[in-house]
Amino acid sequence: MRVLGIDLGTKRIGVAVSDRSGSVASPLLVLQRAKSRRADHAEIARLVREEEAEAVIVGLPLNMDGSRGPAARSAQAEADELVAVVGVPVHVHDERLTTVTAERSLKEANLDAKQRRLVVDKVAAAILLQSWLDSRQGGHGGA
Repeated sequence: MRVLGIDLGTKRIGVAVSDRSGSVASPLLVLQRAKSRRADHAEIARLVREEEAEAVIVGLPLNMDGSRGPAARSAQAEADELVAVVGVPVHVHDERLTTVTAERSLKEANLDAKQRRLVVDKVAAAILLQSWLDSRQGGHGGA
């Protein structure tokens, strides 16, 4: 099962994709936010078709205590809007610390701040998607 992972940001959207077996997530690309959500969602729908994805996983930025603040409510609302556009199931998944983890791994790879800024969103999307994939495998693995 091929799946897209989406890390929604206010300026950029990180996108990751799983392999066809649905076991390994890889960073795909970073979309710059368009002037409208409709345009952003059309681009995500295009990627769903192009990558032959069977589901979309949207990062849910929960508070550290697990509660839903404004950012999580906004992500949930956008995920709900995507359902009508992408033509495949859309799920939300806890994305706490994915960007922090992505930043840390990119620093360890000796990327400078400018290089990290270009890729951090798609790496965070891959970490989110890998976490979701692992959770479907009975919790084996980590992320």
